[in-house]
Amino acid sequence: MQLDLAGVPVVITGAASGIGRACAIAFAAEGARVAGIDRSPVDVPGVVGLSADVTDEAALAAAVARASEVLGGIAVVVACAGTSGPFGAAVDEISLEDWNRVLAVNVTGQFLLVKHALPHLRRAESAAIVLMGSDSGFVAAPGMTPYNASKGAVVQLTRALSVDLAPIRVTCVCPSIVDTPMARRDLGLESFDGVGYPVQSAADVARSVLYLASPATTAVNGTTLVSDFGYLARSSFPA
Repeated sequence: MQLDLAGVPVVITGAASGIGRACAIAFAAEGARVAGIDRSPVDVPGVVGLSADVTDEAALAAAVARASEVLGGIAVVVACAGTSGPFGAAVDEISLEDWNRVLAVNVTGQFLLVKHALPHLRRAESAAIVLMGSDSGFVAAPGMTPYNASKGAVVQLTRALSVDLAPIRVTCVCPSIVDTPMARRDLGLESFDGVGYPVQSAADVARSVLYLASPATTAVNGTTLVSDFGYLARSSFPA
């Protein structure tokens, strides 16, 4: 399939590792002009690295403006910066600070990226926004209340933005467990080999993002793409 992303200016948050880094690599391989924003150094060949915390509005706005300057505009934004927050914590053990941090990164950070990229996207011939959700926006893993709530908010944020920003397309990718440094750390694993449940790679998720960001999906807007090996489709009926 021809994705027609060559020369397209793309901004990706969370580009230093995990899904964000995989997206930066994938877009660059398609010939897109890519800027990656992260608190940590972005080390991807052919990708412009910019430093900002997505919860710091002034810093993020400056990074987005700089990205537009370097890339010659912005036509696609991909919001990959995220955090899992407290893992395995009971509700009455979750501090307000931890709750606020998860919502700030996973929801407000995506909103702020869109807010400050919007003037640039409106000047693009065909603009697209891809938010990073999770299957946790539909089902809830125990001990992850802030994360589950934040990803549910991202699913609805996708719908709301698609209504308010048309004709700019807004979609969301919602993967199940992805082999990333954050997931390994949360689960205390050196690797996912032999875990007994399906795990996708960050590159798998990046391919979904490429598709939704490309002109191949010009009629797709306001929806989520769940990549969970079919888990949500299964009935609870014991048969």
